[in-house]
Amino acid sequence: MTGPEHYHEAQLLLADPNYGEPKGIGRGETIAAALVHATLALAAATALTADSPQDVQAWQRVAGADGVAGATG
Repeated sequence: MTGPEHYHEAQLLLADPNYGEPKGIGRGETIAAALVHATLALAAATALTADSPQDVQAWQRVAGADGVAGATG
């Protein structure tokens, strides 16, 4: 997932109070998942404002081409 995709997923998780219920996921777990997605979105946004080209390149290497290293769709 990319940073914007993580942000969007966090919004979806928080917008619908019953989002996880059909999947057997409680509200607390849904909020925790939203927090993880929001944190990853923040990390991605922060990486875009890095002070040096070396920092930007390091983030790009760690994040991979699709935004998250080792992510599976």
